[in-house]
Amino acid sequence: MNEVKTSEARGATPGVAPQTRKVFIKSFGCQMNVYDATRMGDILEGEGYGPAASPEEADLVVLNTCHIRERASEKIFSELGKLREMKEERAANGKTMQIAVAGCVAQAEGGEIIRRQSAVDIVVGPQSYHRFPELLGKAGKNIDFRGGGVVDTDFPVVDKFQTMKAPSPQRLRGRGYAAFVTVQEGCDKFCTFCVVPYTRGAEMSRPIASILDEVRTLAEAGVREITLIGQNVNAYHGDDAGRVASLGDLIERVAAMPGVNRIRYTTSHPRDMDERLIAAHRDIPELMPYLHLPVQAGSDRILAAMNRKHKAREFIDIIGRVRAARPDIALSSDFIVGFPGETDVDFQATMDLVREIGFASAYSFMYSERPGTPAAEMDGQVEAHVKQERLAALQALLEEQRQAFNRATVGRVLPVLFEKKGRHASQAIGRTPYLQSVHVEDAEALIGTIASISIEDTWPNSLKGRIVTPESSAAHGSMQTSNA
Repeated sequence: MNEVKTSEARGATPGVAPQTRKVFIKSFGCQMNVYDATRMGDILEGEGYGPAASPEEADLVVLNTCHIRERASEKIFSELGKLREMKEERAANGKTMQIAVAGCVAQAEGGEIIRRQSAVDIVVGPQSYHRFPELLGKAGKNIDFRGGGVVDTDFPVVDKFQTMKAPSPQRLRGRGYAAFVTVQEGCDKFCTFCVVPYTRGAEMSRPIASILDEVRTLAEAGVREITLIGQNVNAYHGDDAGRVASLGDLIERVAAMPGVNRIRYTTSHPRDMDERLIAAHRDIPELMPYLHLPVQAGSDRILAAMNRKHKAREFIDIIGRVRAARPDIALSSDFIVGFPGETDVDFQATMDLVREIGFASAYSFMYSERPGTPAAEMDGQVEAHVKQERLAALQALLEEQRQAFNRATVGRVLPVLFEKKGRHASQAIGRTPYLQSVHVEDAEALIGTIASISIEDTWPNSLKGRIVTPESSAAHGSMQTSNA
């Protein structure tokens, strides 16, 4: 489970409420949660909360949870037990601490969280975190541990994006040169292994005007790369002055905004990979040649049991059309091994699909039960040692392909967006259009810009590069030039 302590990197900002209290936000899981945690921090900053370096010194601790990983609830309750001890210690010293559980575990567990852990003050679902100021007032201090917290896990009629304003460029400066922007939430696909439709709700898309306002603010703050995110982002169907816009339409509008040099999107579903979006990979140079498109399995029988609504050959055909539009595109995907009923023949179909397509990167997991999902009740649960053996075989093949893709970039000159300092003096780290990490010496002055880099070598998880000709980010509005 990934963790992002979002509050640690955030500083006090002029022009907001005096920061007399401190908040510590610990975010688990997906990119959507990273984005949500940042927006929670923005809301709380407006209420006078500055960043805490650790939970021990915080007046408010927020656990922004993810329900996708195995035993997610148990891990959160373990964290809450530690926070209860901190809260008791602060109370003994005459100080208060409020504890909030947000995100998908909050949505799934609701009031059960407070019943099991009375030290919790607030339980708030991912669609309601914009109500934090109101909920904080209702929760009071709850210093007697009697379970007097408040729960808000409704799916409100007025969505959170209509009530939240983008922070000013001044407040965003210093957060980095690449940013996530949520454009879509929820999912209507109901894959049998997935809890997202139950924790995030039905598909909902932000209006284009709202997204462009946020992107404009980010660009003015120095952000050069925008990643459009959603649980099923290519199902985007936002309002655009009275008409319905697709993700391809949105990408075209974002690409036209001054200061935006790079665009990515994640995560997608094969059923929503329409021709407009495929054409965007051909026609919009700001759209990076990288596509994360989860397939999950190579067996049609298992795909049907997963309710994926696509077949293996249909997925391969989609990839063929994408590659015809953008021949140099790097592909990434998700795989689940050991789904209920998976046989050796089914698993071999997945391995065959991987060999036929070839991936630059991928995420692979053993199937694990998610309470409340149809797959958890299916017959034919695969034994753990079989799942482990299959996962090891799949990951070995995927790693072989990843390293081959990285080696193929050696000798090429690629535009790299430099985002941060490296471990060594004057070293900087950036990313290629294919999302590869690149370490370059004597490049610290290039942070925040895009420069032409000759790729000289590969390391296990990154590339080594050398500066060819430093260029301003404006000179690289087109990434097609990197394909030579």
